[in-house]
Amino acid sequence: METARCKAFLYAAETGTITGAAEKLNYTASGVSQLIQAMEKELDLKLLHRNKKGVTVTEAGELFIPVVREFLRQEEALTQLASDIHGLSVGTVTIASYPSIATHWLPKVISKFQKDYPNIEIQIMEGIRQEVDKWLGEKRADMAFTSYKTPMPYEWIPLADDPMVALLNKSHPLAKADKYPINNIVKEDVFIMPALGSDADVKPLLEKYGLDPEMDLKTGETFPVIAMVEQNIGMSIVNKLITERLDFDVAKIPIDPPHHITLGIAVNSLKSASPAARKFIDVAVETLRS
Repeated sequence: METARCKAFLYAAETGTITGAAEKLNYTASGVSQLIQAMEKELDLKLLHRNKKGVTVTEAGELFIPVVREFLRQEEALTQLASDIHGLSVGTVTIASYPSIATHWLPKVISKFQKDYPNIEIQIMEGIRQEVDKWLGEKRADMAFTSYKTPMPYEWIPLADDPMVALLNKSHPLAKADKYPINNIVKEDVFIMPALGSDADVKPLLEKYGLDPEMDLKTGETFPVIAMVEQNIGMSIVNKLITERLDFDVAKIPIDPPHHITLGIAVNSLKSASPAARKFIDVAVETLRS
């Protein structure tokens, strides 16, 4: 299978247009169409439906996408390995990450990594747990900086425990308390839930204690939650790292009983990871555990 054909198909599937794939490959649109048609002829399968708006992926095409990604990833790994043998370090590392980790942890890791490996390109995809899992599962990312969750279908490298805290407006009766009783959540007028009501770190905590607070507000990201708490719209529970170095005037109170999440690196397989990805993981572990 030719690499150019695989890239043409994958980029067209991801962008939804032949033109979008052509721009990423620096080819003409007709050149991309010919590559995809040649791939479909070789496989004797229809991979894309063409229409006036662009292209959509067929059922057969959906099955081929993760295989094509893995094929291209392995080709990249071969190129990187050959470069390593020649004493060079090149390649690309794609990282899926929580925004909090991308903000507070990754800059330090990337700074150190680029000093040793200046020719390796870093790409970061930020999202909530469901998105991070999807990107890693689809092999669009080499690794994911996320929280541990059972079951863990990936190889797991723990980095640090992060405590959960209650976010309260400064006028809240418990804003100056040493601890926030977790059962008090059901007494709150408004509980603000990140991840559109399905936060993978907060939801299990509520389920553990059988709590069903009034979720009048649901947000996609956690940062707007803090801003809403500051405006006294409601309260929330988040992991502490997300609140670091943010200029919001809110109270951050440890919850009682104490609860934490474990943050770390998930990877499909360390053994089959590219040399560049393994190097990044090594630097991340050394930097963050210290």
